[in-house]
Amino acid sequence: MAATASTLMGSPWLRIRLLPEVPPRLLLRPHLHRRTFSARAAAAADGGAGGAGPVRVRFAPSPTGNLHVGGARTALFNYLFARSKGGKFVLRIEDTDLERSTKKSEEAVLSDLAWLGLDWDEGPDVGGEFGPYRQSERNSLYKQHAEKLMESGAVYRCFCSNEELEQMKETAKQRQLPPVYMGKWATASDAEVEQELEKGTPYTYRFRVPKEGSLKINDLIRGEVSWNLDTLGDFVIMRSNGQPVYNFCVTVDDATMHISHVIRAEEHLPNTLRQALIYKALGFPMPSFAHVSLILAPDRSKLSKRHGATSVGQYKEMGYLPQAMVNYLALLGWGDGTENEFFTIDDLVEKFTINRVNKSGAVFDAVKLKWMNGQHLRSFPPDVLIKSFEDRWKDAGILQESESGFAKEAAELLKDGIDLITDADAALSNLLSYPLHATLSSDEAKPVVQDKLYEVVSGLISAYDSGELGEALAEGRDGWQKWVKNFGKSLKRKGKSLFMPLRVLLTGKLHGPDMGGTVVLIHKAGTCGAVTDQSGFVNLDERFRVLKEMDWESQRKEQESPAETAELSFVP
Repeated sequence: MAATASTLMGSPWLRIRLLPEVPPRLLLRPHLHRRTFSARAAAAADGGAGGAGPVRVRFAPSPTGNLHVGGARTALFNYLFARSKGGKFVLRIEDTDLERSTKKSEEAVLSDLAWLGLDWDEGPDVGGEFGPYRQSERNSLYKQHAEKLMESGAVYRCFCSNEELEQMKETAKQRQLPPVYMGKWATASDAEVEQELEKGTPYTYRFRVPKEGSLKINDLIRGEVSWNLDTLGDFVIMRSNGQPVYNFCVTVDDATMHISHVIRAEEHLPNTLRQALIYKALGFPMPSFAHVSLILAPDRSKLSKRHGATSVGQYKEMGYLPQAMVNYLALLGWGDGTENEFFTIDDLVEKFTINRVNKSGAVFDAVKLKWMNGQHLRSFPPDVLIKSFEDRWKDAGILQESESGFAKEAAELLKDGIDLITDADAALSNLLSYPLHATLSSDEAKPVVQDKLYEVVSGLISAYDSGELGEALAEGRDGWQKWVKNFGKSLKRKGKSLFMPLRVLLTGKLHGPDMGGTVVLIHKAGTCGAVTDQSGFVNLDERFRVLKEMDWESQRKEQESPAETAELSFVP
């Protein structure tokens, strides 16, 4: 034990105090059970290794499903901490749940991490000095350390049946006590153990927990956390089928892989007590711990599938950018102390510190994530953004090969309203469409209709039939601006009373991007040959045919007659 204490206290980033000191030989006596334990672990405030060796962190997913955004954030914080400290980021697969773990899930998790740009230094696919990196391939290591604990007296064989264990739980419940192990095998004689071994009775390895004492750790996020040992009871580290239990695997893995900092979700905080006891018994120095709060849904419950998309793969399929996901996930519980919210991954590596991670839960806001995706999308170099939109529109069958420059103009016009690359299809299709009848029939259009819309229609049709409007649009935005100014003067209209009617009549909509750019692009779509027949495009000739077929005279009479109160109707 003296050697153990020396090992623990020799780490510059960990100071642990043991009171009282237990003589080494006592651990070899399986009958002794009333040990006391008091430990206090502390780490540097900034989470650094303090000269004790390189920073080594790990992300250890279970390949039993998709990578949840909460897991992705944990991986990100580990990655940023390692990179900011010049350390190593280790990927370990915790696949001891043999029934639920699948190779497909493992591949999906690795693919999602790679998509996010979180490259790992060691892992199942790249190897490393401390492999293997799948728990299912490390069984011999677990058995080796379990036998070491058995030899030291830190664990014992427990032959209790499931029925006996259930009875203990029921008894504890009736007495209103913690459900701790109360079986006889902690103090059984060698003869009793040999008798069960000869009969072939199945047994587990159960860890001896001191009956008195406490454990305190200085969590890098949550501050001081403590537990009383009398609520724990002896716990299993190896099942009767020879399979190790999670807490034992994790401790052995983290210790033998020289993990310096364990950054994980707060739901693992209760596991720290069992793991600390195992560290101490095996003589391993404990790492620093940092437990990150859960990601919450808008109703502040734990984020789950019932709240919508929760996996990284889902967001990837929906068209989100990895840069935006990384940026947004970093802000769920962390900030650099400024108002800035836009970060590249290099920015995050430079600015990330563990002591700025908030211990309260962070709410996942899908609306803000989408907004942030738009910010990153529009930060692309112009030629990259245009090419992305153009490829998308061609794949969707909206555009075809053309040297007209139509895609460039469309991208520049529409980009501010597109937050997801997958929204580009709908944005262009909407611009090319002409839902005039539906718009005029809506309640929102009533003020525009009632502002003598028929008057604008008459002048607009005349301008188109004379070729005046077409010539202006052929000159681009400058031509449009000159024409619309003169048109407004001829009708004695300006501002909203001029532009709202023109938007409705020419685009068929009440809202949209810059109207001049829109109308010029609609004109170009009808002449450049870039738009496909199946795009749903309605050209200007067709739009004016619709306008001419509508009964504007009836509308004029209804508005000019004070006695008329009937709803205006627009039918050909």
